[in-house]
Amino acid sequence: MIVRTTLMAATAVALTAALAGPAIAAAPTASGGRHDATREAIEAAVKDGVPGVTATAEDGRGVWSATAGVGDLGTEKPRSPYDRYRVGSITKTFVATVLLQLEAQGRLSLDDKVDKWLPGLVHGNGHDGGRITVRQLLNHTSGIFNYTDDETFVRTYFLKDGFFKHRYDHRTPRDLVAIAMSHKPDFAPGTSWNYSNTNYALAALVIEKVTGRPYGAEVRDRITAPLKLNATSVPGTRPTLPQPSSRAYGKLAETTTGPTYDVTELNPSLAYGSGDMISNSTDLNRFYTALLRGDLLPARQLKAMKTTVRAEGFPNAGYGLGLIDRKLSCGVHVWGHGGGIHGSSSEAVTTATGRHALAFNFNGDWAGDSDAVIEGEFCGK
Repeated sequence: MIVRTTLMAATAVALTAALAGPAIAAAPTASGGRHDATREAIEAAVKDGVPGVTATAEDGRGVWSATAGVGDLGTEKPRSPYDRYRVGSITKTFVATVLLQLEAQGRLSLDDKVDKWLPGLVHGNGHDGGRITVRQLLNHTSGIFNYTDDETFVRTYFLKDGFFKHRYDHRTPRDLVAIAMSHKPDFAPGTSWNYSNTNYALAALVIEKVTGRPYGAEVRDRITAPLKLNATSVPGTRPTLPQPSSRAYGKLAETTTGPTYDVTELNPSLAYGSGDMISNSTDLNRFYTALLRGDLLPARQLKAMKTTVRAEGFPNAGYGLGLIDRKLSCGVHVWGHGGGIHGSSSEAVTTATGRHALAFNFNGDWAGDSDAVIEGEFCGK
């Protein structure tokens, strides 16, 4: 899926049998066999090489949680249904939700040009913030270069030598935008589609300009506190994961073979509003369920969020405003987002009514089939 490589630009995600883990363990529920295909897909991910998986599904008949593999390769401590983890680009849905709330309050328009709020920031090598709208940031039709595709950035933060030297570096969002501005745009605004993390670094900066507050404070006051998402946070520059949590593992190489490294600790400022948040599966289910049910946005803004453009190169998926519509093999549509960051690959999806939700995390960034887990839960295969 599109977002598996969001912040893993140097890691080729593939299926590999590099690691093994203990058999799956599930929290006791009265679910019968309706999650059997999900269990099988989670077990398969561990066999493919993922150190461990944690997953939680919710539907009209209750809550089901399961884990597989380990959360710590050294101690073989199992993963927990309550694990907190870095959610990568799932952050984008939170950022888009805040901007849509601000629009509903009349404090900005999605058709505002970026230059209105961030004058002079998006300029250079053909980029022009006077031609790009906030809406185009949110649906990735801006054409702005993706800073995580910059070769120096990749060497510095995604490959072994650079990562261990620079993992605690602080990067400001304007630093990240400047990297993008050193390249030419991918295309003229509004003429095509390309996933760019720079779009959401800018979107979070727009929130800060409009409100005069850090974007994380707006996320907290508008979303996480009202929904009681107690495991969800915008960490700023904090390099550690809150407990309970597992370790996160990566290859830090352009291949999926070779040594495995513990990459749990890093300064998340390298991801900022494009992918720095932390959550757990229960909170993510609650967030997407509330969002799709209309509890966070008025009908007009939710309709805009669900208005998708073609995600070129990815069949059966459309990209809205920080929200992906995916048609599964059985015809079911699920809405949500996925995200990858060092040692962590996550997905959170729900049906259009919010009645059936699934969120899960792999604590490795080089293996496992997340689509198979989603298909297992919603299509039974």
